[in-house]
Amino acid sequence: MAETSSRLAFVDALKAVALQLIVLHHLAFYGPMSDQAYVLAPGLFSWLSEYARSAVQAFLVIGGFLAARSLAPAGVLLAAQPLALLRKRYLKLITPYLAAVLIAIACAAIARVLMSHDSIPGRPTLAQVLAHALLLQGVLDYEGLSAGVWYVAIDFQLFALLLGALWLARGLGRQRRVALLGALLVGGLAAASLYHFNRDSAWDVWALYFFGSYALGVLTYWATHQRSAAGWLLLIAAVVVAALLVDFRSRIAVALLVALALGLASRGGFLESWPRSRAIAYLATISYSVFLIHFPVCLVISGLFWRFAGDDPRVNLLGVLVAWLASLLAGALFYRLVENPAQHGLRRLQPGARVMQRA
Repeated sequence: MAETSSRLAFVDALKAVALQLIVLHHLAFYGPMSDQAYVLAPGLFSWLSEYARSAVQAFLVIGGFLAARSLAPAGVLLAAQPLALLRKRYLKLITPYLAAVLIAIACAAIARVLMSHDSIPGRPTLAQVLAHALLLQGVLDYEGLSAGVWYVAIDFQLFALLLGALWLARGLGRQRRVALLGALLVGGLAAASLYHFNRDSAWDVWALYFFGSYALGVLTYWATHQRSAAGWLLLIAAVVVAALLVDFRSRIAVALLVALALGLASRGGFLESWPRSRAIAYLATISYSVFLIHFPVCLVISGLFWRFAGDDPRVNLLGVLVAWLASLLAGALFYRLVENPAQHGLRRLQPGARVMQRA
């Protein structure tokens, strides 16, 4: 989510839509306002609670697509210093993330004063906060201090795994075979994820569980830059469909649809140009900030409506809408005051990893 690049209008649109679904999913899933408003639109709230979470697959696929575009557009790792690039990625993610975690702790404390509900994270320990700072909270089995913090940890793991595979391919491969070896390594890891790791929820704190979706974005980017793009995309789709026949998972089906949409947009020539909308582009720009800050904001608003609105379904439905809009406004403010200044500061402090010249 935190990946920045020159504007790709179609990617922006996917991110903007997926973000709204994730925010609404959390509002529907965690309550308590949705618990009261449910009677007004049971079908909608049930769908948001159960299925809208699959929108995270769009961010996984897009993350892989953009990572391939920046790390290895021709299939060969460009970075001369992978560890420096990995450190830069960590700092890019963690700076606004830690600020959001501190806000989440404060908002949870406020919410505990206003209401008693199982959606409120418990009081944090120092070890728990440190685990979050190291992006190890899931691995060390600590409760998340905010909804969605698991994704930031997984995003970093996925980036590291891809970077490692590309670095290994460059070290083992010879001249023109480097790109082929890189594609084979990434494809092999993707197959292992799709056919094994993603079928076992015990792995969901590790990148291998999600790498199938992430690699779909990587492989789609490379495939669309080949002469026989359609054939490569069909091969990718066939591997994923076969995995779904072995064990159907709607999240993987969504990831495949997103990857094919990106492939179609790239080959169709409208990846960068459609749809043209400043509003969509802005929503995509602030997507990481909204993702980080929306749950704490929703907690406080839920607490206020719990305390003062009671169990009136219509008032609580209004509360859901207020929380949704407030999340977007808070995200815009967080981007302006925290994320954007932090990224500018990192660019001044770290000129970036050196990039190898193409032969």
